[in-house]
Amino acid sequence: MPSPLFFALRVIVGLSGMVLVITTLSAAIRSFVLPRNEVVRLNVWVFMGIRVFFDLAAKLSNSYERRDKIMAHYAPVALVALPIFWEALVSLGYTGMYWAVGEGNLLHCYQLSGSSLLTLGTIDDFSFIGGVLTYSEAALGLLLLTLLLSYLPTIYQSFSRREATVALLELRAGTPPTAACLLMWLNHDGSVQNDDQQWAEWERWFVEIEESHTSLPILSFFRSPQPGRSWVTSGGLILDTAALLFAAVDGPQPRQAQITFKAGCLALNRVYRFFDTKAGAEPTSLLPDEEADPGRVDFDQTCQELAAHGLKICEDRADAWRRYCELRSRYTMALGFLARLTMAPGVKSST
Repeated sequence: MPSPLFFALRVIVGLSGMVLVITTLSAAIRSFVLPRNEVVRLNVWVFMGIRVFFDLAAKLSNSYERRDKIMAHYAPVALVALPIFWEALVSLGYTGMYWAVGEGNLLHCYQLSGSSLLTLGTIDDFSFIGGVLTYSEAALGLLLLTLLLSYLPTIYQSFSRREATVALLELRAGTPPTAACLLMWLNHDGSVQNDDQQWAEWERWFVEIEESHTSLPILSFFRSPQPGRSWVTSGGLILDTAALLFAAVDGPQPRQAQITFKAGCLALNRVYRFFDTKAGAEPTSLLPDEEADPGRVDFDQTCQELAAHGLKICEDRADAWRRYCELRSRYTMALGFLARLTMAPGVKSST
């Protein structure tokens, strides 16, 4: 007859295994079923562990193109590793439960757990309670794989919609893309203040970014097919264009452009706060030191270029520069953080 201490050990191991299985199942449900953004610690450990190896490989590369090629594999590898990690934890949890109900030594319990989880059926010597655990483990193993496979189309549909806008933006913003070039394209018929349709499309894009990149955060790390493109850079370019329009162009500010700018600031800052727990509730304002900021020269040159293409520019350039910097301060912290996080092409003021 087992001693009370040994019985207590079996109970503790069995309960620990049950908690591990429930925690893993909860992580899977919160990752792919719960329709809101929530940080899942188990997933974070997987992604961060894999990211260490990719960061190391990227640091050893001597060109951005090579680093981009390496990092392009990070998100797919992490996504495939996720269910493997889940199933490993489930197998470990059920091993503890099998041992707790007396199905044999730990090696036999591990083999029974693996056989049940992968539905191999190589071991059929178990008690009634062991049989219940076996069938529940087999169902849970299939459920975890099904969750990932069923959400792969959703992930790639969101990716395709995001990248379509990124590619279209590159066609309109020149090479290299700049806010000035994009603003001049919007003014191709002299109606820069009335092109609501284009701004509305960008507003919907920002809203999708906020929803998809916080509920399915791995999407943030799926890189664009072309090395020079990035959803982070594109988001910054749209916001820089809006800031330049509001600050430098003399005339009424389009309402749709204002809504798009607000949607973009909210999207970038909410994705930023999702990944960075130290981020504040509101973006920090970073105002320039009047005339001393080196970006002022670029801003003045941009204003001259816009004026040469028929846009009416505000006469008070110093005031326009202050307004431009104030508008950019609403999203530059988030933009810089996301650029570093996703290893995007260099993000700076795109005037």
